[in-house]
Amino acid sequence: MRVLGVNALFHDPAAALVVDGTVVAAAEEERFSRRKHGKRPVPFSAWELPELSARWCLEHAGLDVRDLDAVAYSYDPQLAAPAAELGLHDPWDALRQEYARRTPEFLAEALPGLDPALVRFVPHHTAHAASAGQASPHPDCAVLVLDGRGECGAHLSGHYLDRQLTVLSAQRLPDSVGLFYEDLTEHLGFLRSSDEFKVMALASHGRPRYAAELSRYVHADGSGGFTARPVPWASLAERRPPGAPWTARHADLAASAQRCLEDVLLDLAADLHRRTGEEALALAGGVALNCVANTRLFREGPFRHVWVQPAAGDAGTALGAALHVAQEKDDVAPMPTAALGRGWSDEELRGWLERAAVPYEEPADIAETVAEELSHDGIVAWFQGRSEFGPRALGHRSLLAHPGHAANLDRLNAVKGREEFRPVAPMVLADRAAELFDGPLPSPYMLFVHDVAPGWRERLPAVVHVDGTARIQTVDPAEEPLVARMVRAFERRTGLPVVVNTSLNTAGRPMVDDPRDALECFGSAPVDLLALGPFAVRRAEVFR
Repeated sequence: MRVLGVNALFHDPAAALVVDGTVVAAAEEERFSRRKHGKRPVPFSAWELPELSARWCLEHAGLDVRDLDAVAYSYDPQLAAPAAELGLHDPWDALRQEYARRTPEFLAEALPGLDPALVRFVPHHTAHAASAGQASPHPDCAVLVLDGRGECGAHLSGHYLDRQLTVLSAQRLPDSVGLFYEDLTEHLGFLRSSDEFKVMALASHGRPRYAAELSRYVHADGSGGFTARPVPWASLAERRPPGAPWTARHADLAASAQRCLEDVLLDLAADLHRRTGEEALALAGGVALNCVANTRLFREGPFRHVWVQPAAGDAGTALGAALHVAQEKDDVAPMPTAALGRGWSDEELRGWLERAAVPYEEPADIAETVAEELSHDGIVAWFQGRSEFGPRALGHRSLLAHPGHAANLDRLNAVKGREEFRPVAPMVLADRAAELFDGPLPSPYMLFVHDVAPGWRERLPAVVHVDGTARIQTVDPAEEPLVARMVRAFERRTGLPVVVNTSLNTAGRPMVDDPRDALECFGSAPVDLLALGPFAVRRAEVFR
C-alpha cells in the first residue's frame, strides 16, 4: 500500500510517504519554501498545502500521484466543533474548518491527477499517536500526546498492542498545556507556535517561585486529565516587548511554567502506566519537544523506556497519518532513521560547486579534514547525506565547533544571530557517552537533557548549560559512520570525544536543506569551512 501523509491545517506543513509499511521519505515544507515553519498557524493560511515536499516524496520514490492508494490528511473536520463552543477565542476558525472540509479538492488541484476520493481524514491526535506508537521500536507501548489543539482536544492517552491503538482518555479544549505554554511564549516576547523552546532555555536561568500560583490554573486532575485555564501573566511578571532585555522575573516565570508542565506530564504518565502496565512510553505532540520535561519523565516517571518522535510537532502528523492508514493493510515497520529528507550524490554536489564557481578541494577523507579544522577552533558547516525530519540537526545539516572553548557558545550564537541564553549541543560517541553524561542513553535524536559529569564540565564549557546540563546527541558508528569517524578524528587530536553541534541555519530561517542553501549560508555567515559531501570549501580561499 502506498500512502502519502499530509499535514497542513495549523503549522509546520509536511509530507511523508509510506510504501508497503515502510517509511520511505518525510520532509517539511519549510525546507523547500524557505519560510520558517512553512506558514503561520492562522485560519487564512489553512488552505496552503505542502505541495513541494509532497511532490518530492513521490519523486524520490519514483511514483506518480496516480500510483497512490491513499492520501492521509492529519485532521478530521467532522470531529471539530465551533471555536466558541470549545471556549476558544478564534473568530475566524470557521474559515479554517471550511478549508479543512475542502481539502480533497485542494489536494487534487495541487497534485494534478489525484483522485479526491483517495483522501482520508485522520484525527489529529490519532496521527500524532501513530507517529510515536507505530514509528517507535516498541510494538506494544503506552502513548501520550500533548499539544496546543486538535479538532476538539489537546491531549490523548492511549495503548498500542501489536501497533493497534486503543484510546484511553482525551482532554477537551479549552484546557491545553500546549496553549498554556504558547501564551507564556507570547507574553515573554517570543513568537508563539514557534519559539517555545526559547522559554524552556530561559527557564534554566530562573527559579520556579511562581509555580504554586500557576498550579491554581494548570494542574492534573488525578484521573488521567488536567485543567489548564488562562493565566493572568502580567500579575506575575510584566509583559516583555519583543527584543527587549529579559529580567529575573521573566526567567522565574519561565521556570515556574516549566515546573507546572512537568508536574502535569508526570501525573498523566502515572495514570497511563497504571492503566496499561507497559514498560515503554511513546511521546508525540509539540509538548514532547520539551527535552527538559522528557528527562524528568524518564527519571521520575514509571516507564522503563521513553521514546520520543523526532518530529514530535505537527510536521510529524504527516508521517503518523500515513502510518495509521497504512497499517490497515500492511505490517508497519519502525521508523528507521530521522534522515528521511533530500540528499545528493557526490557528483551532483560537485556540479553545484562548479556552477557556483567557488574554489574547493576533495580531500582523501572529509572527516579528517573537518576534525583538523575543528581542532584549530574553526567553525564548520557540515552538509552530509539526507536531511533530517524534525527540528533537530542530527549530523546531516549541522554547524560544528570545538567544545573546549567557552567563547564558542557566544561565537555560535553570534554567527546564528540567536539570543545569548540559548545553549548549543554536544555530539558524543555512543560508547563514550556514559563517561561524560548522566541521563537516558542512547539519545540519538537530541530529545533529552543530561547532567554533565563534574570532571568534564570544565573540559567542555561550550556545551554546558547554566544548570550543568547538556542536550546531547549520541552517535552510533553503525548508523552514522561518517559522523563517528569525524568525532573520533577530533578526539585523537584533542582528547575530547565530543563536538559542538547546532543546526545549520541563521536566526529566523529554516535549517539548510539543499546545496544552494548551504552555499548561501556559508557565504553570509562567518564559517571557516563548508564540508559539502566529500568536498571542502574554505572561507580563506573564497574570500581572499
